[in-house]
Amino acid sequence: MLMHYKTGTGIIQKVISKSPALKLKTSNTIGVRFLSSHYKFAVAGGGAGGCAVASKLVKHGDVAVIDPADTHYYQPLWTLVGAGIKAMKDTSRPQTDCIPANAHWFDEGVKEFEPDQNSLIMSNGRKITYDYLVVALGMELRFDKIKGLTETLGKNGVCSNYGPGNADYTWETLSSVREGNLIFTFPNTPIKCPGAPQKIMYLADTHLRKAGVREECTLTYHTTLPAIFGVPKYAASLRQVAAAKGCDVRTRSNLVEVRGEAREAVFEDLETGELTTRSFSMLHVAPPCGPLPVYAPLADTAGWVDVNKHTLQHTHYPNIFAIGDCNNCPTGKTAAKVAAEAGVLYKNLKTVMKGGSLESSYNGYTSCPLTVGDNRLILAEFGYDLEIMETFPLVNQAKPSWWSYILKRDLLGPIYFHGLVRGLWNGPGFFRKLFRFGSV
Repeated sequence: MLMHYKTGTGIIQKVISKSPALKLKTSNTIGVRFLSSHYKFAVAGGGAGGCAVASKLVKHGDVAVIDPADTHYYQPLWTLVGAGIKAMKDTSRPQTDCIPANAHWFDEGVKEFEPDQNSLIMSNGRKITYDYLVVALGMELRFDKIKGLTETLGKNGVCSNYGPGNADYTWETLSSVREGNLIFTFPNTPIKCPGAPQKIMYLADTHLRKAGVREECTLTYHTTLPAIFGVPKYAASLRQVAAAKGCDVRTRSNLVEVRGEAREAVFEDLETGELTTRSFSMLHVAPPCGPLPVYAPLADTAGWVDVNKHTLQHTHYPNIFAIGDCNNCPTGKTAAKVAAEAGVLYKNLKTVMKGGSLESSYNGYTSCPLTVGDNRLILAEFGYDLEIMETFPLVNQAKPSWWSYILKRDLLGPIYFHGLVRGLWNGPGFFRKLFRFGSV
């Protein structure tokens, strides 16, 4: 077993055993702990939601965090990496800096949930039991769902800002384009950060204009949705942005095949079923996304972890909660959603521990900071039933602004790493009420 722990001089690796079934990492500050097979809290996933909740729970008992990743990414910045504005290194931290102190970190995946036994089995076969479980494993990127995409991703001008390491090739491709068709796609599934597929198009427009080659290029956004964006207020603004930049928007259009060597993309019209083939110099693909198969014992009919959309408690197992991309809350899957859910989940889990009635309610808050090029951004904030939930009452957040772009580029990353994953940031709800004198 390899265990990591912090000292004043950094991370020391100490070999405890060579048994792969007993591999554990911990970020506690007092030294090596003995392995346990039971924890008060098991947190499946060490991303935004997992770290945020684990950081809140460590004061209430022993916490196991199960996640195989050694690196923690702030994924919303990958759009700016793809546009050459940020570097990939700006988006990451060692996982040891994000897993909370005194939590036990198992650097393994989750192989199976056994909710009837209050247990889970890790990818190395080790089983642990728990009193309370928080599921925070996110969603899968399914590049394989599009014929030919996996074989050509990262070459032949086929790129994506989704997934660690992919965004660098987006910038490599964009910076070398001098002419031709640049195509950007939105898939026919739920997706993390639903604004990202078109944000890179507007940033590409800005780059091409600066490079003096915009007139030699066409930019087209193919979306499976019936509108450019799901919230009408922001959709109206985005239509104006796209028109002003000369970007063609094609709705109900689904990418079904990529022919990398020929630089051709095949689209299906979701209304008529007709197939159309288009050539490209650059193809940016937002991949289909879906739930992890391991969610099956906890899932709804669509495969997502089945929770009450307000309390975040599982609909069948009262000692299980889910946060972030993995749950079936009907709202945009973003880091902002995670922040708003974290505070609600924490309060309700504490109430369950005390045997009380759940009162804290998640209102579906989510946010899409929509970069539209030219150092401007539309700050979309909304909740369930597409209710507008903007934080700043004296400005029109649907209007592209420089201040919201600075917020996205320079401030949200530090808030994420120093606030959210440390359990200190529950979203802007407090400020929204403050600015409106107590009303939501």
